Amino acid sequence: MEDNLREVFTAEKMYKIEMIQQFLTENGIESFVLNQKGSEFPVGEIRLFVDEKDEAKAKEIVAAHEV
Repeated sequence: MEDNLREVFTAEKMYKIEMIQQFLTENGIESFVLNQKGSEFPVGEIRLFVDEKDEAKAKEIVAAHEV
């Protein structure tokens, strides 16, 4: 399954990821979070992925709800 994942959104704040994730869920799209922030130094990006079959629709949703 990991080979089928496509990145559709990145953010530095988790609340932004959670908002987009909620919009995706409301539209029947399952998403997965990869948090690359370090625990000692909270820098880096949080990335949101969807299955490749949902990529186009997910990108439309992200564009419509950019936070």
